[in-house]
Amino acid sequence: MSEKRMVHLIIERQDRNDTSPYTVEFKIPYRPGMNVIAALMEIQRNPVDASGKPVAPVAWECNCLEEVCGACMMVINGKPRQACTALIDQLEQPIRLKPARTFPVVRDLVVDRSRMFQALKKVKAWVPIDGTHNLGPGPRMPEKDRQWAYELSKCFTCGCCVEACPNVNERTNFIGPFAISQVRLFNTHPTGAMHADERLEALMGEGGIHECGNSQNCVQVCPKGIPLTTSIAAMNRATTVYAIKSWLNR
Repeated sequence: MSEKRMVHLIIERQDRNDTSPYTVEFKIPYRPGMNVIAALMEIQRNPVDASGKPVAPVAWECNCLEEVCGACMMVINGKPRQACTALIDQLEQPIRLKPARTFPVVRDLVVDRSRMFQALKKVKAWVPIDGTHNLGPGPRMPEKDRQWAYELSKCFTCGCCVEACPNVNERTNFIGPFAISQVRLFNTHPTGAMHADERLEALMGEGGIHECGNSQNCVQVCPKGIPLTTSIAAMNRATTVYAIKSWLNR
């Protein structure tokens, strides 16, 4: 009788944000069609390590299971990605899971992505309205602009691009590629363009676009294939033009 197929995982764990990380190995029964979330659920159901010793269940996050919410982002075999779409059959074993170290670790694979939402606040990544009364239909975007703007709107703040970017670390305040792309998106919107200068000012401030080193890691790991480097190039031009115009208008 053939030996039952097992899935071998090596998970980097951390009990609290102020403790040192350590690794624990697990071996769980294989099932066809498993993804990393299913493997973590199996460990949660029966939390014993590869030697059979009982351990605390691994902490992790998930929500939509459709690569929409971004909650299950972690580093899988050295690459930041969504655990819900990481299929066991397509991963080299042992499968190594780590938290995204660009962010503060809460516990095990759970991280605090607050810096991303603070970056969106900084660049005012929204279309403001005046009050709550009905303003009627807004202006329509030309179809040629709508098509590429839709690609930028696919960003779901998962953090893959931030984790992969070497310029986002504890020594810098760089807002990250996703925020720059969102400035491009909202500055292109007919209503959002009313506040374009404020967003460009934010990009030119501390942690702004000038801290991008153009490593292009971001575009390689984006799960939605968003043209982040194209957005960065476009915003580099926009901020340069804005800076020159502001100097000439002094």
